[in-house]
Amino acid sequence: QVQLVESGGGLVQAGGSLRLSCLASGRTFSSGAMGWFRQAPGKERTFVAAIRRNTGSAFYADSVLGRFTISRENAKNTVYLQMNGLKPGDTAVYYCAAADSPSYYTDLRYPPNYDYWGQGTQVTVSS
Repeated sequence: QVQLVESGGGLVQAGGSLRLSCLASGRTFSSGAMGWFRQAPGKERTFVAAIRRNTGSAFYADSVLGRFTISRENAKNTVYLQMNGLKPGDTAVYYCAAADSPSYYTDLRYPPNYDYWGQGTQVTVSS
């Protein structure tokens, strides 16, 4: 079993920055993928970014491309989401997710392809 704990959320003005962290504990793994998703009130959970742990390949939603950066420190079992140029539309609960053994063809934008989820951290961007 893997536990994921997010931190770093908060309230920020439009144009500001936040860095989210996701610490994985429990059974460690050297392969797989980590992702960030977000869910605004009354809306579905949507993909934000993902990174493959063995290659470091990163993927982003079009809405955050160029503003958000996902990174990881495998030795610390931690994944980060650096968010710059925040907009009110980025307001949501942000969730960290982990996939044990995704294949090359696994769509990392699809929530059911992840095996573990954190409890989420609130990000609020004021205008």
